[in-house]
Amino acid sequence: MAPRWLALLARAGQAKWPLPGCASYRPSSSSAAAEATSDRNHLIYTQEHFALRASLRKIIDKEINPFVDKWEEEGQFPAHQVFKILGKAGFLGVNKPIEYGGLGLDFSYSMAVAEELGNIRCGGVPMAIGVQSDMATPALARFGSDELKQQFLAPTIAGDVVACLGVSEPEAGSDVAVSDRNTLTKTKMLVAVDIVKLPGVHVAKKIEKIGMRSSDTAQIFFEDVRVPSKYLIGEEGMGFTYQMLQFQEERLWAAANILAPLENVIQETIDYTRQRKTFNQPILYNQTVHFRLAELTTELELLRSLVYRAVALYIQGNDVTKLASMAKLKAGRLARELTDSCLQFWGGMGFTNEVLVSRLYRDSRLLSIGGGSDEVMLSIICKYMQTLPKKQHL
Repeated sequence: MAPRWLALLARAGQAKWPLPGCASYRPSSSSAAAEATSDRNHLIYTQEHFALRASLRKIIDKEINPFVDKWEEEGQFPAHQVFKILGKAGFLGVNKPIEYGGLGLDFSYSMAVAEELGNIRCGGVPMAIGVQSDMATPALARFGSDELKQQFLAPTIAGDVVACLGVSEPEAGSDVAVSDRNTLTKTKMLVAVDIVKLPGVHVAKKIEKIGMRSSDTAQIFFEDVRVPSKYLIGEEGMGFTYQMLQFQEERLWAAANILAPLENVIQETIDYTRQRKTFNQPILYNQTVHFRLAELTTELELLRSLVYRAVALYIQGNDVTKLASMAKLKAGRLARELTDSCLQFWGGMGFTNEVLVSRLYRDSRLLSIGGGSDEVMLSIICKYMQTLPKKQHL
């Protein structure tokens, strides 16, 4: 039975595939997507977007959140199992071509998915899903040959394979401007692990991280790995350009994905400080506390507005590199500021692994580093402001 959101899309004329039948789905009463705002008043989301989110929330509540604590403790999650569930429901190819198993929708639907994935109660699992759907595959979907798409994109969308990224290098950090070669001899420091065992590919020991614990990471060595010419995506020498194009989407995805976690942490902090008392009154009643929570909520809504504005402009065909960089920068800094402030209000409990705020405090630190550091975002913004100093040629 097709989920209800597919029927809504078909009725709106946005779905281009036959629907044999649709099961009605009643959104969870806890769904932020259903309760946050009316679809009639939303800046970029319609009834179809909210139906999509409600369907995804059902999977999150049943197949993911009940097991997050176990996966965090084990240091990895069953990616093949989870991705197959998501792929079968259509969530790994929302804006990918229909002929390869995608839904063929615009980028705003990917943002709706990114937001809802933020309701997973850890950072590692949604990050891995984002890598699969919006980071490892966009260039392949846009510029790959039909043969490559059939071989790699279709099974990725279906959830039959797990994609990964390899960017950071010991000497260069996250430098994507590497030369294009058919033979690779490289060391990639940080890679989400699910590697095809090819000659010359060596997986070193797993790397322990301070956060994102359920997403396993390792160092990978490429030693004279032969890459067949037929695996070339697009035109030779254009790899860096293709990566720059998709950074707009990656960074908007990251900013959208942090909205729900930050909102959830604020609400859980309100609930906790309302029932926890010191000096015969709830901690929440201290002006320092409720004023600070009001400030943080305001900052969160400003970030949300920036993200929605950038997405609206992007789906209209505009270059939003500057706005996407601003959103990514603000998202990383606000995540650090908000989780630190809220953790303080939890007192000793905030220093344990028993509450969401401490996990998000660790996990969200990556947002200012991965996908382009804060300093890179500032450099991009300065470039658009024409305030970057010109390079001095010695």
